[in-house]
Amino acid sequence: MFKRNKKIFVQLAEYMVAGGAYFWSGYFIIVFLTPVIGLWWANLLGNGVGVTVNFILERYWVFEGTKKRTLTEVSGRYVIFTACNFILNYLILRALISVGIKVALGQFVAAGFFTVWNYLWYRNWVFKDKPQAGRIRHHA
Repeated sequence: MFKRNKKIFVQLAEYMVAGGAYFWSGYFIIVFLTPVIGLWWANLLGNGVGVTVNFILERYWVFEGTKKRTLTEVSGRYVIFTACNFILNYLILRALISVGIKVALGQFVAAGFFTVWNYLWYRNWVFKDKPQAGRIRHHA
């Protein structure tokens, strides 16, 4: 039990580091470029950089497994999930802006939500290992 808990704790710590790299790379781009090119394009560019960094770290470090799915399969899942997150992040930021919260603070609020949301989806769907093949038992 201790070994399993330690593994999950280490994975969560690595996930937070990878998420930090995603957040800060995207955050600076979104905050600094929104006044220049608008929220939509700044969000697109910031998240584009962030997801690239994130995918590499999550795939090859955080959720490294022995029964990994193919790069094509994981990439497809990641793209679908990230597209949904992009729209959700935009909607969260628009809602926060509409009640007077600046983008710089709103991005932190959204990040709090996505920290939990993404970990659950990454662990249980996007980067989930292939199931082990069942043993075939032959009876005489």
